[in-house]
Amino acid sequence: MDQPTVGILHPGSMGAAVAACALANATSALWCTEGRSPASAKRAEWYGLESVLTVQELLDRSDIVISLCPPAAAEDLAREVAAFGFTGLYVEANAINAERAERIEGLLGPAATVVDGGVVGSPPVNGKTPTLYLSGPAPATACVERLFTGTAVRTKVLGAEVGQASALKLAYASFQKTSRVLVALAIGMAREHGVDQELIDIASRRTDSYLSEPEYIAKTAARAWRWGPELEEAADMVAAAGLPPEMLRAAASTLARWDDVKDDGELTLTAALDRLAQP
Repeated sequence: MDQPTVGILHPGSMGAAVAACALANATSALWCTEGRSPASAKRAEWYGLESVLTVQELLDRSDIVISLCPPAAAEDLAREVAAFGFTGLYVEANAINAERAERIEGLLGPAATVVDGGVVGSPPVNGKTPTLYLSGPAPATACVERLFTGTAVRTKVLGAEVGQASALKLAYASFQKTSRVLVALAIGMAREHGVDQELIDIASRRTDSYLSEPEYIAKTAARAWRWGPELEEAADMVAAAGLPPEMLRAAASTLARWDDVKDDGELTLTAALDRLAQP
């Protein structure tokens, strides 16, 4: 597959940008208009993705399919792909736990080949260079590596076991995202007593502290609809390892207070903190 055709399920902010990078080494990158919003259509057009009318057409034409969707939908999407009899390479790149990645491999195999993927970093735009971690059969992971060679999406193969990439993604997300939630709680508590600026001043003396970046709270709020489910996935994985999941579940519950500001790029720090205190 020197110049494969790639299908993206579905072109969200990450998926569309990743698919656009794949175009550097692919014949075309397809997306399905069926059931998608005008915002998705506009985004796909912006990135130069080719539209098809149905999932069946996308699967029939694609050598490689990349699944990037909200975590809760990952298995249903894989079932839909399996029902259509897809026989190509399926990159399961959602923020799901390792057990679910293994179940998806079972749903699609042996007809299709499944590669487990986990994206760490922001969408590959404006100089951002996320890393797509991969695990699965060596020939298949090598194929995905070639797809992104020379692009803003870096790749790294972790091993041959499906679930390894998902485990790494959630291990990182559980720390990074919970830390941002703790910042919001700390500054919100300090603000209630009129000492929030003093707290930020203390944190600014330690540039390695998330507390020194209070402006990120608004971004955290806007991304809460995605981050919360990721932390629930991480909590399930932590529990399966015999570790206490309560901290991650509490962080997910806190993020749920921001569900009504999904992708709000105009949200201010003050408004985010107000919503956190009075949802």
